[in-house]
Amino acid sequence: MYDLTPPPRRTKVPLLLIGGGLLVFVSLCAVVTLGFMSMTRPETTRATTSDNQFIRVAATPRPQITIEAPPEGIDYESAVLRNIYAQNNRSVVNVTVWMDHPPVDDPSALPIPLPENNNGELLPLVNGSGFVWDADGHVVTNFHVVEDGQRFQVTFYDGATALAEVVGRDEDSDLAVLKINPEGYDLVPVQPGNIDDVYVGMRVAAIGNPFGLQGTLTSGIVSAIGRTIPSRGSFSIPDSIQTDAAINPGNSGGPLFNERGEIIGVNAQIRSEVRANSGVGFAIPIAIVTRVVPELIENGQYEHSYMGISGVTFSPLCSEEQGIAKNQRGVIVDRVLGNTPAARAGLRGSTRPVQTAFTGICPQASGGDFVVAVDGQPVSTFDDILIFLARNTSPGDTINLTVLRGGETRDVLLTLSPRPD
Repeated sequence: MYDLTPPPRRTKVPLLLIGGGLLVFVSLCAVVTLGFMSMTRPETTRATTSDNQFIRVAATPRPQITIEAPPEGIDYESAVLRNIYAQNNRSVVNVTVWMDHPPVDDPSALPIPLPENNNGELLPLVNGSGFVWDADGHVVTNFHVVEDGQRFQVTFYDGATALAEVVGRDEDSDLAVLKINPEGYDLVPVQPGNIDDVYVGMRVAAIGNPFGLQGTLTSGIVSAIGRTIPSRGSFSIPDSIQTDAAINPGNSGGPLFNERGEIIGVNAQIRSEVRANSGVGFAIPIAIVTRVVPELIENGQYEHSYMGISGVTFSPLCSEEQGIAKNQRGVIVDRVLGNTPAARAGLRGSTRPVQTAFTGICPQASGGDFVVAVDGQPVSTFDDILIFLARNTSPGDTINLTVLRGGETRDVLLTLSPRPD
């Protein structure tokens, strides 16, 4: 399978996009799967409404999932997992991507040589997962699964296949939407859950195609919430879900379900030294998915809200240099970029150099605005601001930042713009 993570940065414990698997035809009847990695960068999301309400999926109604007492001889957990699989396996698809070249900088470095492609034919080089979004034939997957593709095939649980086209993609949320002709196919859309109901310790299950093994169910718990993970763009994906459910190359683009069988995230990355499950996987949160996907279907792209600041989560260690009480919580505006919404709103960045023994924790300058709330909601970390923007705002919306400046509390009105390229 193909651990697609872009080249720019490398670490000893890489964060891997688990997108497709490398499928190389060694002979007419043999398929070889190859896994390799690349690293990513970061970003956020934009909304299609400005009333702070999430967009809900227009999907074909189906009976509400209920968890009944397990049949005799079956324990509760097994019954829950069986129910999730029975309700959702028909919704999960395998996504095969054809390319005219392998998505690697140095094909000679692969453990098995790629076949010569001298006749201009496309090669099936990437394999990932996806899921049915609506009865119109829209299928959601990861951006990094389809990123370099020229032709796309969707395979359903019963072996039925369909050719698809990409109708929208967004590298900053690592989401993409494929479209098939729905005629003749058994399309069962997923049911979206609520990110506010997700908690650490929640039982979850993933269905996907790890290493090309279609219709594979794995289970675990939510290990953490509110993670910020890299994207394929230059920003990051906030509010992400960490899980110990087994996520491997080929699971990318597949759904992560709660025990009610509702989708709460799209599996996208793993942290591993061996390009396989290490118990640390990440899913793009449903709060972002339900905002981005409808826009990709309608407009082919998604515009994320943008402020134009870099900030630092305040720590009591920085109290003396910053002149902020130790018991305060909020975000120090370290830098305001020129010609951005933040600059036009009059936000102030840090300007006075300071000496600090806590390099990497405390800013190297002081005097910046100290953000304590956004639209009346208290913030404690910089990620809190990113999550608020991703969940609740669109370009053109005006937000109210409550800041401390020179010991005084004041409100700063800031009108958001789309993220720059």
